[in-house]
Amino acid sequence: MVCKSITATTIGLDAHLIEVEVDVINSLPSIIIVGLPDNAVSEARERVRSAIKNSGYTFPKGKVVINLAPADLKKEGSFFDLPMSVGILEEEGVIDSEKTKDIAFIGELSLDGSLREVNGVLSIVTGLKNNGIKTVILPKQNAKEAALVQGINVLGAEHLTDVVNHFSENPIIPTVIDINKYLNTSGNEEYVYDFKDVKGQQKAKKALEIAAAGGHNILMSGSPGSGKTLMAKCFASILPPLELEEALELTKIYSISGLLSKDEPLMTKRPYRPVHHTASSIGIIGGGQNPRPGEITLAHRGVLFLDEMVEFPRAVLETLRQPLEDGYVVISRAKSSVTYPSKFMLVGAMNPCPCGFLGDVEKQCTCTDVQVQRYRARLSGPLLDRIDMIIDVPRLTADELLNIDEKSETSAQIRERVVKARKIQAKRYKDEGIFTNAELNACQIEKYCVLDEKSNQLMKMASVKYQLSGRKYSRILKLARTIADLSGSDDITVVHISQALQYRTED
Repeated sequence: MVCKSITATTIGLDAHLIEVEVDVINSLPSIIIVGLPDNAVSEARERVRSAIKNSGYTFPKGKVVINLAPADLKKEGSFFDLPMSVGILEEEGVIDSEKTKDIAFIGELSLDGSLREVNGVLSIVTGLKNNGIKTVILPKQNAKEAALVQGINVLGAEHLTDVVNHFSENPIIPTVIDINKYLNTSGNEEYVYDFKDVKGQQKAKKALEIAAAGGHNILMSGSPGSGKTLMAKCFASILPPLELEEALELTKIYSISGLLSKDEPLMTKRPYRPVHHTASSIGIIGGGQNPRPGEITLAHRGVLFLDEMVEFPRAVLETLRQPLEDGYVVISRAKSSVTYPSKFMLVGAMNPCPCGFLGDVEKQCTCTDVQVQRYRARLSGPLLDRIDMIIDVPRLTADELLNIDEKSETSAQIRERVVKARKIQAKRYKDEGIFTNAELNACQIEKYCVLDEKSNQLMKMASVKYQLSGRKYSRILKLARTIADLSGSDDITVVHISQALQYRTED
């Protein structure tokens, strides 16, 4: 008799239903696992055998054949241990196979039968629910994360014996959590870096506020010590709280990557990912033999900060062009391709020249024109075309440095305005499937970024004078839409267009 149990595996962020078939043949004792298992799945043979024996149950004396169907889908991870064990125990008559129908099993087993937590549970449970599964049994450590999925019974077990007893005299109590309890704390976090500690740089602060409000990319150029890196660190403190849909999407990414906090099952803070210029293209974009999310995916719905941006290899920077444009990255391999979301805000910082003092009022630049041109050429035109705001961050004057009585706005005050602007966008785009102005496509720009006659004339003049590309033209309109939202205006006026044009200083 062939016994079956249900589980799932992940490819990218998507889950695929897997049926675990177990059969025992009269032959020399052994365990064979078929169905394209990777090393972690194949090694389950010894974990399953020891876990069943050490839990007080008998292991079949014949040849155990385990098939993971469909057989043409690559199986990765250690969460097949529990469904394999359940199938074997059904063969031994320990568990009634009729009782396990429509129940899925996930979990890695220790040699003593204890259940260990696994990665990617939120994606797996979501996929199981979409396939009609009503109940899932998994490690207790993953129960809160799985309970984020509404409409499915989540049973958290600590040991293999808990799973067996569930089908007899001691049912497992379902885990239920209140998602709103976690979301309500979002936006009230304390941050190490606060804009109240940044002296001067009012224009740069305003630019970062606009970037946060509309989800725009920004590049800061200025002399060493002008405060670029500090302001980038403070940027995370003015970002709005996550919407539920964003939080669940982000939680899936961090769960699959094994970066989800054990104490918090739901991601409630927008990610801030600072990347060193020695990072490889695979580290930033994602990939590997078994594709994994890269930094741009880990920064989804948050910030990717590239300090000393021109020091990154040009080939690495060029890989950002497609994700910046499309909001996702496709990692292709010979046998499959995986798509990861990558709707992030790019925040870059750079010096204006190799010595760092071009345009500085205090120190003389020692670079030649050729050196400056070669230095800036490391950022290609197509990449700069995808950056909404490029601003100068000048050196602080002595008065600004010594003015300790200056009262700068706190991050909380700035965040209030950002949140207000985001709410306006959320209401406006509730039927469009987007959250920010930066996500507008061509059709949506035409619908939501309507200009009056004066604004049209200004944009025509700017297009001729600055030779604006189609992409740059669209980004200026989206930027003006955000500036209008911050000012509480329903319409984009010539004032908003003028301000948006000022944030492209490389022109």
